[in-house]
This record gives sequence, structure tokens and C-alpha cells, in this order.
Amino acid sequence: MSVTSLHEAASAAAAPAAGALLQVDNLHAYYGKSHVLHGVRMGVGEGEIVSLLGRNGSGRSTTVKAIMGLVDATGSVRWRGQELVGRKAFEIAHLGLGYVPENRDIFPKLTVHQNLLLGQKSARRRGRWDFDDMYTMFPRLKERQHTEAGVLSGGEQQMLTLCRTLMGDPDLIMIDEPTEGLAPKIVELVADYLRELKRRGISVLLVEQKLTIALEVSERCLVMGHGQIVFEARPRR
Repeated sequence: MSVTSLHEAASAAAAPAAGALLQVDNLHAYYGKSHVLHGVRMGVGEGEIVSLLGRNGSGRSTTVKAIMGLVDATGSVRWRGQELVGRKAFEIAHLGLGYVPENRDIFPKLTVHQNLLLGQKSARRRGRWDFDDMYTMFPRLKERQHTEAGVLSGGEQQMLTLCRTLMGDPDLIMIDEPTEGLAPKIVELVADYLRELKRRGISVLLVEQKLTIALEVSERCLVMGHGQIVFEARPRR
């Protein structure tokens, strides 16, 4: 099979099923004059965990940023039938998408509890998650709830960022490299966290380097290369 036909086959395999929660079609993204994504096509279903795999620079992080409205993009990103391309990131968040960046982006001078509070989109509407859920899932955060977030360890900051996004009650959460630089024990906590999301019916688009984690928690794994989806697989269990 030629490279061209391989890309065409992978694009067809990664095509969203009818009625998918998120549908991405012919997505191109740019950093200034640099053309990074080249016609990405994929989908995420209700309650599904999909992993984006590939080398650094393959376009994985740019894909989730383009979906979230954080980079210039053309093509189509449809969320429950609504077009997202051209919308602001805060508008996309209010539609029910959550994004956990690789660099964590905690508020260092605010306490753990205050960071979580800022994750809520509405104080008047109770979502599927509350402070008790966060502190039960990650007891270390409960111990440090009155501590400034800037003095937390890297693993604790990762927990906090994940939980802060959940406090916004998203229906789809996109997580960029959640296990990067974490100790094995914390990596397993993150895997448990992802399983709990699935149990609660939340869809996940996961950018991950660790193949074992992706295979363990995902329904589908999409491999990216040179700004395209080049391969799709369903892990055997």
C-alpha cells in the first residue's frame, strides 16, 4: 500500500460514526505561516476514551488545541452538531468541552480549594462532580486544600489541573500528556481517574506518550504522523 493510500485508509478508519459527540473533518491548523495539521479527520463517541499517539511534533497537542479554539484552524469541528471552528475558547468550554493543558496552568498564588472553585462554570447549577468527589479521588489534594498551588509537587499540580477541569462538568475532556514526568504510583492514579470518567459517562480525548496507559484505558488509539491520522487500532483486552 502506498503512503497516500495508507493515509486515505487511516482517514476512513478514523472517521466519526454517525451521531458521534465530536466530529472532526478535514481539520487544518497553523502557527503563523507554519502549516501543522493536514486534514485531520476523527470522532469521539458518547462515553468513549480515544487516545492520540505519536512522536513529539506529530500534531497531537495541536489537534486538541484546534478543537478547543486555541490555534488558527480551518475545516470542521462539530460538537453535538454545532460548528466550533471560529468560536472563542471560552464559548467552546461553555458548550461542554474541557481541556487539560500539558503545562498545567494552575494559579500558583491561590489555594488548592480556590483553584477548584475557579473551575466551576456556574455556582448555581450542581454538576456531576463536587469538592468531595475531587478529594475522595485524590486524598492528597484534601490534605493540601488550604495550601498555595504553586508549592505543590508536579504530580499534585497535575491532579489539581485534572480536577479543576472536571469541576466545570464537561461532557468531553481533552487531556494533554497527563502522565508526563510523574512517578509510577501517580501514573496509576491518573489511570484510575480516567476509568472513573468513563464510568460516569464522560468522553475523553487523551494525548499520551505511554503506550501502556493508552492501551489500558482506551476504546480506540489513533496514531498521528506529520499532522495526519495515519493509523487506528482497537486494543485487545
